[in-house]
Amino acid sequence: MHILIRVFGTLAVTALLTYPLWAPQWGAGLLGEIFLVPFPGNLALVLGFLALVALYCATLQRTLRLTGARGNVVWWMFAIPANFVEDFYIIHGIGQALRPRCDARRLRTWLMLGNGWCVLQILSLFPGHVGMSAGLLAIALWLAHWRLTIAINRSLR
Repeated sequence: MHILIRVFGTLAVTALLTYPLWAPQWGAGLLGEIFLVPFPGNLALVLGFLALVALYCATLQRTLRLTGARGNVVWWMFAIPANFVEDFYIIHGIGQALRPRCDARRLRTWLMLGNGWCVLQILSLFPGHVGMSAGLLAIALWLAHWRLTIAINRSLR
């Protein structure tokens, strides 16, 4: 079942990422928004964002290491477009690793923030105000999730 969710979820994400090609009347999409900023500014934005994702992944990798869990699943966050679906599994897996080492209330907040940014990042692919608003909220939840992850890591030392 997980394979089907991953495959069909990734196909849906791919459709949303490519809608400017098959439904240009909906807008320019994510790539169009990136190209609103002229080169080399747009390149700097993309590279800066990817650097932040790498730092976030390193924080999550540290969480796994501190819980005694093994693996490098967090780096699937760079596997575009599959990462949009895979992020849910990454959050779930790390949550399972945290369960015996983290108090229930804090873990529940961590999972809600993590799943929240995962949902919102997919909604951010939709055209118009829905996508733009979801994208801004996704970034806010992602940063809050990252901050809570750092705090949890400190408590696991």
